[in-house]
Amino acid sequence: MGIFSKLFGKAADTICAPVAGEAVEIQQVSDPTFGQEILGKGIAIKPSEGRVVAPCDGTVDMMFDTGHAVSLVADFGAEILIHVGLDTVNLKGKHYHVHAKNGDKVKKGDLLMEFDPEAIKAEGYDIITPVIVCNSGDYTVFQPHVGKTVKTGDEVITLSK
Repeated sequence: MGIFSKLFGKAADTICAPVAGEAVEIQQVSDPTFGQEILGKGIAIKPSEGRVVAPCDGTVDMMFDTGHAVSLVADFGAEILIHVGLDTVNLKGKHYHVHAKNGDKVKKGDLLMEFDPEAIKAEGYDIITPVIVCNSGDYTVFQPHVGKTVKTGDEVITLSK
């Protein structure tokens, strides 16, 4: 039995870093839709590379045509939005390359998209990447793991119902 189970009496679900970089509190995101948790609780990552991978096993619910964002439904029920950069929808797909499509079943670590961080920044956009659990209200425990550098696959959110 893990420490989480011992403390809370139930198994926990985890969301791992979909992108490598510095994991920070969601309140550091200047866009109020994310920073004020309007879409749900989450974390943000300041990317150090341009690869986005599945943060858990699940299904691609919506891969945005522009490639700047993807939503997934985890096998354990979490509805996860990964949004690469702020206002990057305005790039209309420039500097993004999609590797997954709507309805794809994915495993943790599967490549979802690639992006060019330097080119996006050169166009004047912030590349901070919110990772939001849109149905975070369904969970009694929401534990972000921030304030550290993460690799893809490192745990960044612990959830329990």
